[in-house]
Amino acid sequence: MQYKELLLPYNPWWGEADAFKLIPSFHRPIFDEILRGLKEAPQIISITGPRRVGKSTLIKQIVRRLISEDVNPADIIYYSMDDPALLRADIDHDRFFDSLMNEARKRAHKLTYVFLDEIQRFERWELFLKKYYDLHYPVRFVISGSASSPIFKKSRESLLGRIKDYHILPFSFRETLLYLNRDDSELLRQLDDIYKTGKAVMGMFARHPEYADLQEVSISHIPYELRRNIDEALERFMIEGGFPEVWKLPDWEMKQSYLFDNQVEKVILEDLVLAVELRKPEMLKRFYISLLESPGREINFQQLSQDLGINRATIEKYFPLLEMTDLLHHAEKFTKSPIKMRRGNIKCYLVDLALRNAILRIQDSLLKDAKTLGYYAENLVFNALKKWEGTVNIGYFREKESEVDFIVHLGAGKYLPIEVKYKETIRDTELRTIKNFCKRLNCPFGIVVSKNWDDFGRKDNLFYMPLTQFLLLFD
Repeated sequence: MQYKELLLPYNPWWGEADAFKLIPSFHRPIFDEILRGLKEAPQIISITGPRRVGKSTLIKQIVRRLISEDVNPADIIYYSMDDPALLRADIDHDRFFDSLMNEARKRAHKLTYVFLDEIQRFERWELFLKKYYDLHYPVRFVISGSASSPIFKKSRESLLGRIKDYHILPFSFRETLLYLNRDDSELLRQLDDIYKTGKAVMGMFARHPEYADLQEVSISHIPYELRRNIDEALERFMIEGGFPEVWKLPDWEMKQSYLFDNQVEKVILEDLVLAVELRKPEMLKRFYISLLESPGREINFQQLSQDLGINRATIEKYFPLLEMTDLLHHAEKFTKSPIKMRRGNIKCYLVDLALRNAILRIQDSLLKDAKTLGYYAENLVFNALKKWEGTVNIGYFREKESEVDFIVHLGAGKYLPIEVKYKETIRDTELRTIKNFCKRLNCPFGIVVSKNWDDFGRKDNLFYMPLTQFLLLFD
């Protein structure tokens, strides 16, 4: 078997002038970060994340950029490890990687870039990478994988210090807005102004909130047309989420089927079966669907065990599996104690709300359900906070009937309480708990994420910011 025969279909840039005609020109913000890491960091570059978020597209965009910067196309090798050809009888699986490296060595002018997609499909992949990395081959490896758990587990065990990981998730609201308006340079400039100004606000909170004079902070007037554009994009985002392939499908029924098949069925029945010995995947699926009912609700594992007829030990085993594959994340109850207590109640948040809409068959009626929109707003704020640099931990505060949605630990004993009130009118009594929390823990400020565009700025010791502008601060 000539291994070049396997590689040729995956590397059209070796001979075709229009090899990238189907690759989008739009770059996610993380593109520049990965490209910089590839050029500057000595480690293997790893791109991980859920299925269908654009990992392969990112890789091919990097290939396109390298070629545009005068890297010889022959010095770039791409291969997908889920190629069925690897199952052929005439391919020696154990020698395949060695043959691939020999091919790279033969064609190298200075340095060969080797991109290996769906790396988790290749058994003992980490041992081969370690071997050639330690031999200082003139090769820069970029790998990607959909199943987070095996990627991270094996990376920690065998590639510690040798690998630099970039974890990508579905498009954020800001990325979605940038994509939808990618051809409008003036609107993109205005969005960039909002981003930079808002970043300055959040930067003050993260660094030294006790010294931040927020009265001097203001956001420039945002034109009505831009506000309407952003509002419409947020409505669409709450329904269709951040999976770019979904946006192109012609009707909602096809979008629902696509999301369920790729993000639930295949993740649970394929990725998790690959990662762990999962004997009852249907039970795990039932558990996951039960968590979709009310995103952001407080969950007691013992009560959930009784409701579902699944013993608590099994639930506690299943939950981290769902997190490892980026189906959901969680927040624990706030405590100042440095010693973590045994997990009691928690709150769950979905990595992408479109999954809930697809599984529960929710369409445009969502936009008329004020209560559910409040849950969705809280979920979106949590997902944004997960990306905030400087965050040590995100919890929630609850005492009896009093609650603060999020307590962001900024380190050095500094806490920032955040309350989400996605509604037209916010009564003073609804903010009593966050104000009391600020007094008890000596927090200089708290943030209220609201609905109205005009809610921006300091009132008492709370800083108001509408959801739309808050989400535009995070990639």
